[in-house]
Amino acid sequence: MNGHILVVGSINMDLVVRVPRHPQIGETILGGSFATFPGGKGANQAVAAARLGAEVKMIGRVGKDAFGEALLETVARDGVDTSFLFRDPDAASGVALITVDEAGRNTIVVAAGANARLTADDVVSAEAAFRGASVLVMQLEIPLPVVEKSIRLARKHDLKIILNPAPAQSLPDGLLSSVDYLIPNQNELALLAGNENSLDSSVQALQMRGATCLIVTLGEQGVLVARGSERRHIPAYKVTAVDTVAAGDAFVGAFAVAIAEGYSLLEAAEWGNAAGAVAVTRPGAQPSLPHRDELLAMLSEADQ
Repeated sequence: MNGHILVVGSINMDLVVRVPRHPQIGETILGGSFATFPGGKGANQAVAAARLGAEVKMIGRVGKDAFGEALLETVARDGVDTSFLFRDPDAASGVALITVDEAGRNTIVVAAGANARLTADDVVSAEAAFRGASVLVMQLEIPLPVVEKSIRLARKHDLKIILNPAPAQSLPDGLLSSVDYLIPNQNELALLAGNENSLDSSVQALQMRGATCLIVTLGEQGVLVARGSERRHIPAYKVTAVDTVAAGDAFVGAFAVAIAEGYSLLEAAEWGNAAGAVAVTRPGAQPSLPHRDELLAMLSEADQ
């Protein structure tokens, strides 16, 4: 590997309830089991990369509370360098309220807490984390000025830049054109593109705005890789989904590791596809993320 992976992003505690179905607005239903899992898209992606053998550093912010302490201990246990995770005495750690139905589909509401207080100045003070890195990974559960400052520092230090635009929000063209790999799911793609009618028209709309390489995760339909006029569809693995929480994060973490290790774009997308397939077969966010031997075993299935 040429250098470590740097993740700038969120770190949350996930509060998960199993439900027979998702409630309608104004409706109360009785749920099943309840569990807490360490999560947050940034932390999930950091742990996903670390479990696959990468050296990983993370910049983020947690509260000075019990959740914050538990979250730091958890990511450190998986080998993520927590030197640049700040403790905020004036905000609670972020939490995500998640319901998972019998088909493994989820709804998520995030209370950002300390994540929303991460600043561009925090990133500048953590510039040492950019030195020697090969890949920067970000999401949108942190303030946009933090993402923009991180991109500028990544360019200064010659890092490849991966942005997972989740939760989706409007992004300036200049930001889209400064990202090497944009990895949305289909809903995020449509929102970014202005709710275009088709997958291809959404891809074209973002390409016209400057996105150079799009990797669109399609759930049980697999993944679409779009670069210039090239379009490649990679089918999904046939697995039984238990919980789709963090499947996208597993994809991003594996994709980042493959890019850092010098694999091609399509090979990196294959890695992400396999990691997501493993993740959906078990519950929880970080607990579902695969280790390297599991990823390689899934990849070998595709070659048979």
